[in-house]
Amino acid sequence: MNLPININDLLTARTVEWERLEFKAGWNPEDILHTMCSFANDFHNLGGGYIVIGVEEKNGIPVLPPRGIPMSQIDKIQKEILNFGHHAIQPSYHPLTARYQINRKNIVVLWAPGGETRPYKAKVSLSKKSKEWGYFIRKQSSTVRAKEADERELIRLANTVPFDDRYNQSAMV
Repeated sequence: MNLPININDLLTARTVEWERLEFKAGWNPEDILHTMCSFANDFHNLGGGYIVIGVEEKNGIPVLPPRGIPMSQIDKIQKEILNFGHHAIQPSYHPLTARYQINRKNIVVLWAPGGETRPYKAKVSLSKKSKEWGYFIRKQSSTVRAKEADERELIRLANTVPFDDRYNQSAMV
């Protein structure tokens, strides 16, 4: 499955991380969960964002050729992302993923569009003992936990999902 953006555009056209793009050298479940939640919350109505797993960054710039993800880990990663959508983010949220091969290295691109049922909150920690949840948003090229005013604004924005971002449940081909 291909995503609605060219992989080369993700890796080279935008040379730095920004509010819609995050590079991850490897699979770091907690960081990826928080970034996924921030893209789903789409604080600035930019259409969500992309997490490119298997591409290291230095000062926000992708390091090419990519580091890659072993083929044996890709199915495990996709299952963990699915599990996040059911158990680590509320309400349920499921981004799309696609695998690409760049210079014989596998990368996984996670596309997290702004969610229709936002605001979303995610587990602050994936440890079994942690019961804390928080709202995460994107500020510049960083994923941050929403605090006070940002949290209130996020909840207010949830009442105004842009028309173009709404799903038409009754549409027929």
